[in-house]
Amino acid sequence: MDYKVLYRKYRPTNFESIVGQDYTVTMLKNAIINDKISHAYLFTGPRGTGKTSTAKVFAKTINCENKINGEACGECNSCKNFMNSSDIIEIDAASNNGVDDIRELISNIKIAPTSSKYKIYIIDEVHMMTQSAFNALLLTLEEPPAHAIFIMATTNVESVPITILSRCQRFNFKKIELETIEKQLAKICHSENIKITDEALEEIAYLSEGGLRDALSLLDQLSSENEEITIDKILANYGSISSLFIKSIVENLENNDAEKIIAAMKELEGSSSDYKVFVKKLVKELINKAILVKQNFSSSHLTYEAIKNLIFDLNDCLNKISIHINPYLLIQVILLNYIKPSEVVNNESVKKIEEKPVEVKQKEISEEEVIVVEEQNDSNEFLDDYNEEFSEYLSELKSIRLNNCFATAQKSILTTYQQKFQNQDVKNLGNIQSLLVDTKIVAAGKQIAILAASLDSTADLINHHLEQIEQILASVLEDEVKLIAVSDNDWLNLKQEYVQNLKNGVKYEVIDELGLQELKPTLDNSQLEQFAEQMFENKKIEIV
Repeated sequence: MDYKVLYRKYRPTNFESIVGQDYTVTMLKNAIINDKISHAYLFTGPRGTGKTSTAKVFAKTINCENKINGEACGECNSCKNFMNSSDIIEIDAASNNGVDDIRELISNIKIAPTSSKYKIYIIDEVHMMTQSAFNALLLTLEEPPAHAIFIMATTNVESVPITILSRCQRFNFKKIELETIEKQLAKICHSENIKITDEALEEIAYLSEGGLRDALSLLDQLSSENEEITIDKILANYGSISSLFIKSIVENLENNDAEKIIAAMKELEGSSSDYKVFVKKLVKELINKAILVKQNFSSSHLTYEAIKNLIFDLNDCLNKISIHINPYLLIQVILLNYIKPSEVVNNESVKKIEEKPVEVKQKEISEEEVIVVEEQNDSNEFLDDYNEEFSEYLSELKSIRLNNCFATAQKSILTTYQQKFQNQDVKNLGNIQSLLVDTKIVAAGKQIAILAASLDSTADLINHHLEQIEQILASVLEDEVKLIAVSDNDWLNLKQEYVQNLKNGVKYEVIDELGLQELKPTLDNSQLEQFAEQMFENKKIEIV
């Protein structure tokens, strides 16, 4: 097979050709120039960022006989025979991860190198080694032979024992910047006579997620047809979304155009586009918009706070989507939440208005009529007062119930409630199905429990309908339980605070919430009738 794939053909052979890891390259070159070579190195970072390639270049340069400013000469016997050298041992820990493999390595490490100064072991995906294998390697890393050097690479440093980490010099490889990947792809396309548009280069760089190897693999696949690579070709075959589509979504948000957002989400759902790619691109565009708003370069009605909250909601959505929810529908609901209610128009209403002929008569509006209109606009003030009072009541109730749950918390009660809640098919819970599908009971005491919801908006809706939900869940939990809902993020903070208070000896005392019920605001019939009379004619009103 004569053809060699692009990521292998253009694999770096010296430090100069390593892309996007300038800090690491500089530190390794300085170590070689100053002859301060350590016995163990650990390269960590995302896939395709150059860890293994850098390890090979480093090993080649260390054994080079005529180094020039920290670079291998490429002409000496060591450089020419590097790929076939018996002193460079590459090990794939994914398939050689057992203790027997490491013991064999240790037994051979005592043998001096045959033709080079150092015997260098490159261990890829080192996190795949078993605990027994790590333990066997530990003593050798502690006191290796003078001629042995270990270079280990991993994409999952959290799985590497701290005892191994503490014995290595660690270098963190970062995701390569999109502009850097674009420039490298452009050079390779020029060398390979691959025709490609600038938009397509940008899209490939974006889809690679900071990994040059992934970018080259994608370019290799797209260039197999010997046709010009365009953005349309990428969008059609790789589930990506165009920048124009993303910009149109943000523009529709700015214009309060709910209908276009709904239509765009239906189009997205019907295509092969990946909703995760859509959310990531949308978040990036929103961040750019937030910066413009903050710098007063945009006159958008979307405030900085609104954009920030939307970004957080989309991020939560991306992390919390489950198999029970249509992701496109959930994203659509989140976007519509940032449309001003007054601008959302019902399709049927629009249709009826368009079908009904309207006779327009021009007349002068009197001063008395203006006063009447102003009074009608002020008639909703008591509803605003009610909402404000209810929010204050709910805040107090939340504080009391969280306290009481912590005061009476028992592991046995929590386990019982969780089992009953998880075993209940949420589809049988009627109207509260959509609210409880992504919730869980995270703490429980005597006839009280805390629900954690994936989104802040879900927690708020549950708290606004506590009495109805408590009645429905009474049969599920087989107990009359008082509830309060919080978001997952809030629960993490509350839990940490609770644990810290226990360590400090803080005691929780049960607080009676009966007195708080008297402060719960209500809308009586007279208020509702007053509001209705101002909105409709008296003869059309019936209070029941």
